[in-house]
Amino acid sequence: MQTSAFAHWLVVLVETLAALFIVLLVVTIMVVMVVWLVDRNQTGNSVLRNFPVIGHFRYWFLHLGEFFRQYLYSSDREEMPFNRAQRTWVYRAAKNVDNTNAFGSSRDLRAEGVPFFVNAPFPSLGEKHVEPRPVVLGPYTREPYAHAAFFNISAMSFGALSAPAVRALSMGAAKAGIWMDTGEGGLAPYHLEGGCDIVFEIGTAKYGVRTADGKLDDAKLLAICAHKQVKMVSIKLGQGAKPGMGGLLPGVKVTPEIAEIRGIPVGEDSQSPNRHLDIGNVTELMDAIAHIRDLSGKPTGFKAVFGGMDWIDDLCAIVHQRGIESAPDFIIVDGSEGGTGAAPQTLMEGVGLPLRESLPALVDTLIRQGLRDRIKVICSGKCITAYDVAWALSMGADFVNSARGFMLALGCIQSLQCNRNTCPTGITTQNPKLQRGLVVMDKSERVAHYAMNVMHEVGMIAHSCGVDEPRQLDRTHCRVVGDDGVSVPLIKLFPYPDAKREVGS
Repeated sequence: MQTSAFAHWLVVLVETLAALFIVLLVVTIMVVMVVWLVDRNQTGNSVLRNFPVIGHFRYWFLHLGEFFRQYLYSSDREEMPFNRAQRTWVYRAAKNVDNTNAFGSSRDLRAEGVPFFVNAPFPSLGEKHVEPRPVVLGPYTREPYAHAAFFNISAMSFGALSAPAVRALSMGAAKAGIWMDTGEGGLAPYHLEGGCDIVFEIGTAKYGVRTADGKLDDAKLLAICAHKQVKMVSIKLGQGAKPGMGGLLPGVKVTPEIAEIRGIPVGEDSQSPNRHLDIGNVTELMDAIAHIRDLSGKPTGFKAVFGGMDWIDDLCAIVHQRGIESAPDFIIVDGSEGGTGAAPQTLMEGVGLPLRESLPALVDTLIRQGLRDRIKVICSGKCITAYDVAWALSMGADFVNSARGFMLALGCIQSLQCNRNTCPTGITTQNPKLQRGLVVMDKSERVAHYAMNVMHEVGMIAHSCGVDEPRQLDRTHCRVVGDDGVSVPLIKLFPYPDAKREVGS
């Protein structure tokens, strides 16, 4: 009896499955027929018009191709903007696990542009690195800022980043003793939560400190600078990934909280002007620096992408006229290889000088003008490994900022979805379901480990080169491979200019 019942239900199950299969087959055929008719009669796509239905596979493969290349086909040194070897180094540094390799380097040391460092024949005994000494920014301000760490978190806005990401960065920065730049999106409570030092950035839309018509609201700026954690104010003129274009935050990311912090409508695309409404020349830039510095009492400077240095010469001439105290306390030079959440490909790939040219050009201009000691130089632009940072210090930077390096430390997998609100790691999305994947306490530890390991390994390079601390690296300590495969000393490629007597000395 039981066998008969089992056979009956088995027959029923098979008949049901067969019926479902037939229904699915009929539905599939109908869908294919509809798609075929639509593709065959549409006029916007030639491939689909000539190859209806099967033409869609081309676009699926195009979309999936970047993921297959990342995980299956590309070698460790092939991908852009960061290859697998670079990402793996950051991941291991962030996890604070052994970062040594065996057998030999996979890095091509003969490729044009590769930097490497010149070791001293008799370095000091032992491996103890001297801690970097504090550098004072804004010596003429009411609240000068002395900061030792030479590797810090670059500008990334709340809105472009999720709240958990900002919280993790803030906590990690405090643990590592580094600063965090707010980006142009205003000061959020999450920036302050970890207790780290803050660089407050004023973008062209003046988010967080704007009046209804987009001008600077002095009262709002005073309220922000009243926070003891806010150590400096940076005026953003432009950024490397989109010179001459303001920031863009897609409307899908503009939540009520972000809209309130920025002072913009909820759910609408937020496009910053391509420059400050009140800064149209060097004189007005100097006036803005003076006003913000006098108002806030904080060291004040600006961030820019460079296409040349003529206007910096003009700025230095105004400093000579007005006096040494009028100079910007710092300049952040952003290379054209800098990253962003959303930018036109044309600007991202074709406008602005890369850091390898703009950094030495800025440093040399300040040396020639006798203002190098007065104006501190901060650089950003694809510096995520120890030798990237050591190169920048050798070239003359006082500090090196990184954004994408710290995103990788947070767990970024370079899925290239920063502008779509679909970031799978919860870093660049306002979707709570995706944000859940980012555990703040865990990632804050990784942020701190990454920063400290970068600075430790830059110290290793400095020690090998025979200098006491990383900021003593200069252009005699680094060589760069030329187009013939032979390296050339940085000092030969970029000889130091003759300096005027330092203004005020």
